[in-house]
Amino acid sequence: MFKTRSLVCVMTHTIAAMFLAIGVARAEALPQPKDRPLLEVTGQITTKNVGDKAAFDFAMLEALGSTTLVTSTAWTEGRPEFEGVLLSALIERIGATGSTAVAIALNDYKVEIPIEDFTRYPVILAYRMNGKRLRVRDKGPLWIIYPQDDFPALKTKQTQARWVWQVKEIQFK
Repeated sequence: MFKTRSLVCVMTHTIAAMFLAIGVARAEALPQPKDRPLLEVTGQITTKNVGDKAAFDFAMLEALGSTTLVTSTAWTEGRPEFEGVLLSALIERIGATGSTAVAIALNDYKVEIPIEDFTRYPVILAYRMNGKRLRVRDKGPLWIIYPQDDFPALKTKQTQARWVWQVKEIQFK
């Protein structure tokens, strides 16, 4: 009986320590950008590094993990290979809540995107196309890319409007 209680006590403490470690990892401070920020994230977020927002330079976005996606687009020839960060990883890193993301481009084009898009599909915030950094003239420096070739249900005009290029800010609400 004593061994069973001891084992239960040890297991309970181990599980509690694991949850504490996960919470600490999620709450880890976001470093300050060392270079010019490419992206500002505002709104309902828990992790911030510049006032009430989270600012990311290129290195910080790369540090979130890189994903490649090959897909056709209405704006490119063939099926380019895009590289960028999963928007679901960005959401997790900054503790975004709410149900909508508003993507804002350099020219102030705005579109509301259900956060469910980012958790249901591997949507990326691309910073490279065919191995080259996206420049403003190439719809960069950041472009929201949907995996439409892998998920035919995404080939709609509504989804196409969410392919925001020259992204400068994402607001979560």
